[in-house]
Amino acid sequence: MSDVKRIVIADDDDDIRGLMVIAANRAGVEIVAAVDNGRAALDAVGEGGIDLAVLDISMPGLNGVEVAEAIRGDDATKDTLILMVSASVQLLTDHGVVANRSDSFIIKPFSPRVLSERIRSMLGLVETV
Repeated sequence: MSDVKRIVIADDDDDIRGLMVIAANRAGVEIVAAVDNGRAALDAVGEGGIDLAVLDISMPGLNGVEVAEAIRGDDATKDTLILMVSASVQLLTDHGVVANRSDSFIIKPFSPRVLSERIRSMLGLVETV
């Protein structure tokens, strides 16, 4: 069994998704899918073995909140960690989005370094000195 952590990335903006991929590569995780919509993200998580889903809140079709609710509502995926990403602090703090549907959040714009550190921290990959 591999110790490599597996993640799914979902953001409808190509440039942001590219930054997320850079951050995930820096974090040393396996990117199982980097997709532009919530349905594809949910499908990828549903295949199993995903440790973390990085989800943009505002996506066409299924948005990040709907994907998170579906992940949490499925016994097979309910333990998958969820990192929400949004340009809107309001979206992240209103209606319990962070508290009830995700394990952490990050505000756009972000640096790949900051996102990489958050991914590593959430997955317990933080190096001890």
